[in-house]
Amino acid sequence: MMGYYYGMLILLNGKAVVRKLSILAILIAASLALPTGRVALCAETLRLDEQGQWQKAADNNDEQYLLRVAEIKKLVDAGQPDKVKKAAEQLKKDFPGVAGKDFGSFMKAEVYLAGGKLTKAVRQYDTFLDKYPTSPLKDAALNRQFEVATEFLAGRKKTILIFRVSAFDDGVKIMEKISDRTGTADIAKNALLSVAHSYEKRKQYNEAYLKWSEISMRWPTGEIAKDALLAMARTKYAAYRGSAYDGSSLISAKTYYENFKLRYPEEAKKLQVDDILLRISEQLAEKNLLIAKYYERTGSAGPANMYYQMVADDWPNTKAAETARLKVNQK
Repeated sequence: MMGYYYGMLILLNGKAVVRKLSILAILIAASLALPTGRVALCAETLRLDEQGQWQKAADNNDEQYLLRVAEIKKLVDAGQPDKVKKAAEQLKKDFPGVAGKDFGSFMKAEVYLAGGKLTKAVRQYDTFLDKYPTSPLKDAALNRQFEVATEFLAGRKKTILIFRVSAFDDGVKIMEKISDRTGTADIAKNALLSVAHSYEKRKQYNEAYLKWSEISMRWPTGEIAKDALLAMARTKYAAYRGSAYDGSSLISAKTYYENFKLRYPEEAKKLQVDDILLRISEQLAEKNLLIAKYYERTGSAGPANMYYQMVADDWPNTKAAETARLKVNQK
């Protein structure tokens, strides 16, 4: 099959919007219009007229514009800020009806990015997004911010005066701002997931739990809801530091795992959630046995007996329960 695909340039009120078409959509459209076995597509320019109807515009310089935009992106990725600035200025001269104020604001951020000034780039992207929220370049700016935040979360440092310091918190803030701007879009989801996974990787389990909880509330159904529920159970369990410490996270983990088992029984079986719940029961029993021993050691017989009885009754099949029953029977 022979095919040619360049893309589509759409003019919105005199401004260009580059729209990528999926290969599947291209093939379907072509197969409906051309004889079987041949696909011949070329660039097409459409203009939205005052009545809201798409009209074919002149094709002059369309391909050149697309090529020039692609070349600027390559210069940014190659880290050549001077060439980026020069190419952007030339593009504005060559395509004055396309490159407006939003383009200039966006390219200012691109120059910072090309020069490795990531913090300044992010701030300028924010300025651009605040001033031109409906710009065709909005998605490109958000994606650029996402890329920078990903690097910060992965460990890339920033420079303050002459010192290189962690930019992890900056990465978190950038991702959270992206999610605030974009609601339930895919980039919002990916931003929050990146933060949650990064917290877990750093063993900041309480922070990870809070982020997974936010994800659960924003996307209460579907695969991501299942993943979030399991993650809330996992992070609460990981946050438990042992029987000598507060046991509230252990209790919460038990509740989340039980809910996961109830809602997703097949997945719970594969993940051996029952075994996890057994371990949690052992730990809860051990925790309360330790409390009983503390009261006994300090001479508070009443509270000690209450806790011994609770361990024996609530977790009868645990090792701690065996010790508790012996204490109860001695009374």
